[in-house]
Amino acid sequence: MAGSSGGSDYDRRVTIEIAPTPAGLTAFGTTGAPFRAALPAAELPAGAMARVTFGDLDLLLAHTSEGVVAIDDRCPHMSAPLSIGVLDGCLVDCPLHNGQFDLRTGEATRMPTTGGLDADGTYHPVWTPQGRDPKPDPPGIKAEARRFTRVRRIRFYPLRIVGDMIEVAIPND
Repeated sequence: MAGSSGGSDYDRRVTIEIAPTPAGLTAFGTTGAPFRAALPAAELPAGAMARVTFGDLDLLLAHTSEGVVAIDDRCPHMSAPLSIGVLDGCLVDCPLHNGQFDLRTGEATRMPTTGGLDADGTYHPVWTPQGRDPKPDPPGIKAEARRFTRVRRIRFYPLRIVGDMIEVAIPND
């Protein structure tokens, strides 16, 4: 129709890719779990993150440079919400202790400033700015807790796109 500014529904559909899930990092209980509508694809442009909640399960949807991923919206260090952090390509920064995690691999790429154990058990001391003397671990229970705090790998939730909706496999209660 002449002069029409609207397009068809097909013209407004958003095409997004789903990033591959790293081997062995699928969230527990999601194999065969039902998919539930999470967010319209148009609400998650490239480079954006969104928190979605299913009961008491908070997930982060991130549109990385490799595609969309769904993970727990908890830093694998001390559970801060990653959705209020920063996404740069496939790297998400935690707003609490500056840990950084690669959403392609699930690995920490920068240990949190508090230090701790990485996924394989290697200890990392408290972070110190470059060019300064290393900070000693403070004595007492906090230092002992840091030596036992493991920065775990991220767990991923299966995704699919149905129509214009991002759906996530959510474990049954």
